[in-house]
Amino acid sequence: MKKYNIAVVGASGAVGEELFRVLEEVKFPIENLLPLASARSVGEEIECQGKSYKIEELTDEVFVDKEIDIAFFSAGGSISAKFAHHAVESGAVVIDNTSHFRMDPKVPLVVPEVNPQDIELWEDTGIIANPNCSTIQMVQLLKPLHDLYGIKRVDVSTYQAVSGAGKAGMEELVKQMQDFFAFKLSESECNAFAHQIALNVIPHIDVPQENGYTKEEMKMVNETAKIMGTDFALSATCVRVPVLRSHSESITITFENDVNVSVEKAREVLNDFENVTVIDDMSKNEYPMPIIATDTDETYVGRIRKDLFADNILHIWGVADQVRVGAATNAVRIAQKWIQMENN
Repeated sequence: MKKYNIAVVGASGAVGEELFRVLEEVKFPIENLLPLASARSVGEEIECQGKSYKIEELTDEVFVDKEIDIAFFSAGGSISAKFAHHAVESGAVVIDNTSHFRMDPKVPLVVPEVNPQDIELWEDTGIIANPNCSTIQMVQLLKPLHDLYGIKRVDVSTYQAVSGAGKAGMEELVKQMQDFFAFKLSESECNAFAHQIALNVIPHIDVPQENGYTKEEMKMVNETAKIMGTDFALSATCVRVPVLRSHSESITITFENDVNVSVEKAREVLNDFENVTVIDDMSKNEYPMPIIATDTDETYVGRIRKDLFADNILHIWGVADQVRVGAATNAVRIAQKWIQMENN
């Protein structure tokens, strides 16, 4: 099997660290690995597939003569905006985990289980965008149901873990919980979030927009339409919860007016869909939860039930590890699909 020279931008961040784990677990065909980060991380060592690599500084020239085949970017939109084109110019395909390129009409926005065909559009810019974490796990559940019945409208409320805000978010929750047990919670600082996150929920993720929604909520609306190539209505409410890892979503799906939903059929197509697992037995207290999803590459779905008042409405509950499924794993799956297409 051909091996590839890989670069990871944001190597010391939460998603970067997870990328190395996923690359190792899937036995990705790596010839050489170039971890890149800011100057303060230079010299730190990364281990992957039994080898050790030292982090180098991300600069305008770092991709020159490196012969990188695939460059994963996970260091923030401003970094991707500044450096991604340097990787492309050097001959690499860029798989970008930030929001910077997602809505660029020339850049494919890909969830491999949902729209793998769009990967072929990468040559227009040399870039493939990785969607928002909440969008990824949601469209994995919407796709088989849309194919089955035809979706008319989606209403989703998210319960997003603090790791969605990176290492700083996780550290803030842990510190505040430590302060709580030390009877010092009132002294805790709130830096990663607008309010105390320990023992609280915050219905505010990302920047408020003029329409009353937040940027995070509008990402889900706009990205879903681009990925699925549909124009059904979608409304999102995104909430930060005091969970370390894995996002949960309560999704209400309204199908076309003439649809009479079958829970059994819905459960069947969801369970048959790639990388989706149904856990749905209330009598045994079995349903998806963050502690089940964390450190896995599956999107879990349960609480599948028909609406009490309308035959064409279905309610479901989905959970996935947003650092993996919502970022690192999806990026690696894009790379794997890209390799398959390049070799065909």
